[in-house]
Amino acid sequence: MFFLPSKSNGQAKADTPASTPSPVRKSAVSAEVAELRPAERDLYEVTEVARRESARDEAYVNLKVRLHQKLLEKINFAALEKLEASQIEMQIGELVRELLQEEQVPLNQKEHGQLVSDIIDEVLGLGPIEPLIKDATVSDILINTYNQVYVERKGRLQLTPVRFKDDRHLLRIIGKIVSSVGRRIDESSPMVDARLKDGSRVNAIIPPLAVDGPLVSIRKFGTMRPSMDNLIAANSITQEIAELLRSIVSARLNILISGGTGSGKTTMLNAMSSFISNAERIVTIEDAAELQLQQPHIVRLETRPANIEGKGEISQRDLVKNALRMRPDRVIIGEVRAGEAFDMLQAMNTGHDGSMTTIHANTCRDATARVEQMVMMCGFDLPIRSIRAQIASAIEVVLQLERMSDGGRRLTSLYEITGMEGDIITMQEIFRYHRLGVDDNGRVHGEFRATGTRPRFVDKFKALGVSISDNMFAPDQKLG
Repeated sequence: MFFLPSKSNGQAKADTPASTPSPVRKSAVSAEVAELRPAERDLYEVTEVARRESARDEAYVNLKVRLHQKLLEKINFAALEKLEASQIEMQIGELVRELLQEEQVPLNQKEHGQLVSDIIDEVLGLGPIEPLIKDATVSDILINTYNQVYVERKGRLQLTPVRFKDDRHLLRIIGKIVSSVGRRIDESSPMVDARLKDGSRVNAIIPPLAVDGPLVSIRKFGTMRPSMDNLIAANSITQEIAELLRSIVSARLNILISGGTGSGKTTMLNAMSSFISNAERIVTIEDAAELQLQQPHIVRLETRPANIEGKGEISQRDLVKNALRMRPDRVIIGEVRAGEAFDMLQAMNTGHDGSMTTIHANTCRDATARVEQMVMMCGFDLPIRSIRAQIASAIEVVLQLERMSDGGRRLTSLYEITGMEGDIITMQEIFRYHRLGVDDNGRVHGEFRATGTRPRFVDKFKALGVSISDNMFAPDQKLG
């Protein structure tokens, strides 16, 4: 059976007459409202509507939680695993109808269907946020304690009516997420990075570090794999720049993608990886696996946090060292944050050309400075000039991405690293995005232009048989 036999359903509760408000009190309130000025009366009515809606929402959440708890007592989870989703939904629907009769809650067909759907999400999914996970228009879900959930759609944040019952309810959903990938979260380890089944990235932090209650940030993955065509359609880049990036990847140049949070670094990395040949062996290294590479020969590695005893941690640096023993043609690191930058530079300088990674930085110049700082975090007492020489030798192209005020994400600059002059890493800008203004709808307008500098790597293109027109580098050449 799908559910366990009930011990005793008991007698249905007798109908209890609803309490009616005192007519004296009701008329007194009506008189007070009538004496208000029109503006005050409108405000009173709006407040009353909001209060009633809030009370109704709270009653619905309480009902859903009660039914969910009763379902947990009845469900036979061993039998549940053998059923298809349609069978589960049908049998939960029957069980919910029985429980509603016990609760004596009158619901119409639409409300009943919504309640069954919500309870299925509680049992099999992620509770109240399951519809947001399934919503293809949502790119981020931000849970600020149990009673406030924001989403991002088309680059804009929106408050949703989604609520959890309380902190315990939210903590249970967090526990379900992190346990599915073999991680944990509790007072001794109150922060965690995890992922959903579809690869969406999850970060959770709970008290005592989160003062007001548990916090969750979910960066969703789209159902479609990122491609250069998508970026061109979104005006993130132009066709000419996309062709140049294709040539850069084909020529096996080492690439550093820089940008702020939510600027589209991982999306750009995924799109550029589509230019890698299917004949190459690629090793990816990430804190939480989220890359969506499309080649057949991919080896995916993921870090592991320490266990409850503080042992067993496997860092990105450990994985980079191990990856070099796995005969990779290219090494792709989701994001460099610390000492793994040193091992990444070593890989790029020892025959693993065409490697890529991302980094948090505001400009291309800042990106190289951050790599320098990360190498120093290894604890090696290396001269600054030696570190910079490693960077100048290893990294050949730096891309800068930016998230605009209208929510759009664009490539704003493309630099080539040309070498060293004294103790300074020399770089030259090839393309930049010129911001022209903002229209009445808040949309940012601009254009991509060449700086007039012909990059040195074009000569490498010719030597490798990769063709590209020099016209795109003409001074002040408008692209797109």
